[in-house]
Amino acid sequence: MSIRIASLTKKFGAFTAVSDVSLDVAQGRMLVLLGPSGCGKTTIMRCIAGLEVPTSGRIEIGGKAVFDGEARVNVPVNQRNVGMVFQSYAIWPHMTVRENVAFPLEMKGLPAGEIRTQVDEVLALMGLSELAARGASLLSGGQMQRVALARSLVMRPAVLLFDEPLSNLDARLRDRLRVDLRELQSRFSITSVFVTHDQQEALALADEVAVIKAGTVLQRDNPVDVYRKPKSSTVAEFIGYQNVFPVEIEGSDAGGTRFRFDGQEPFRAAAPPPAGRDGIFACIRPDDIALAPAGEAPPGPNSLRGEVTLASFMGPHMHYRVRLHGRDTVVEVFDRRIEGAMRIGSEVDLTVPPEAVLLLPRSDK
Repeated sequence: MSIRIASLTKKFGAFTAVSDVSLDVAQGRMLVLLGPSGCGKTTIMRCIAGLEVPTSGRIEIGGKAVFDGEARVNVPVNQRNVGMVFQSYAIWPHMTVRENVAFPLEMKGLPAGEIRTQVDEVLALMGLSELAARGASLLSGGQMQRVALARSLVMRPAVLLFDEPLSNLDARLRDRLRVDLRELQSRFSITSVFVTHDQQEALALADEVAVIKAGTVLQRDNPVDVYRKPKSSTVAEFIGYQNVFPVEIEGSDAGGTRFRFDGQEPFRAAAPPPAGRDGIFACIRPDDIALAPAGEAPPGPNSLRGEVTLASFMGPHMHYRVRLHGRDTVVEVFDRRIEGAMRIGSEVDLTVPPEAVLLLPRSDK
């Protein structure tokens, strides 16, 4: 079933957690709400589930209104056919795996044979059949999360909602379950909303990403366009453009757009700036910056010299923090050359290709 949210607002006293948000999720698609803690993304999800009562707006599931502020419609949680998977697992520790998964079906009063059949199917699907008789308190974090997902799937919900379900897991298990979740959601074509603050998780899972800040949607698009074509420096900063600097636009010529930042020599960006030249920021990914020992960089545009103040081994790359000479500006650089890594205190040259520079406005939020 599809989800439609129109002009959703939720206030807690004088504080507005969600402000006039409108979103649509087509049948079988996964929308990821991405944003920092406290941005309102979980509140949006809880309003869809019926766990929060919106201040105003309208929410539809499968074309049917489950909340309408004007018409005073508010369908109870247990009548919305929505499954939820929480960050905290929320499984019963005194029950076995089978009992946890069967519990919602028992509450519906289904016959014992039907419950057994449905539970067996879901346990097999989630790779939990061999753990069916194990007490829930004896499970690992990853196994508990699988049980929580199985308990939601056994209800055959029209909509699945995920509230940062992987954030309590270690990195290796999180990566594996991320793939499993995406595969299951796609296989069963379940309309889903997934809440996270992890941009890598959002890009890997989503059919569409909605970047949320201060209760509003800054950008909604497919993952590739959100990653490659952020509409503001606020979005760019959140999805991995760690170098964001206010700039002054000087003009354009055949070589691109000329600009200055922090009193440096003129820089160039291949693409033109947005309309209006005030409040523009240069956004650069750390892995798009070339780094070399001072004096060894080939001549080219957009060159800077600085001193390494941080050199951290990250596995696939080195993470450098470079303070520009005579400036307070610090540049973040990811370099894949592990051997011969530069030390703290090393003098280095940085080179930024003009096509790697995005000139973007700051969003209102």
